[in-house]
Amino acid sequence: MPEEREDALVSRLKLIEDQPLAERAEAYNHLHDELRETLDAADRQGGRG
Repeated sequence: MPEEREDALVSRLKLIEDQPLAERAEAYNHLHDELRETLDAADRQGGRG
C-alpha cells in the first residue's frame, strides 16, 4: 500500500475510533465493505492479465 493511502487509512481509523460505539460499528462495517470491494476488483483485474 502506498504511504499516502496508508496515512489516509490511519487517519480514517482514528476518526472512527473517536465516534460513539454504535456509529463506530457502522463506520467499521462501511470501511470493511469498501476494502472488500477494492480487493475483489483487484482480483478481477489481476485474473485478466
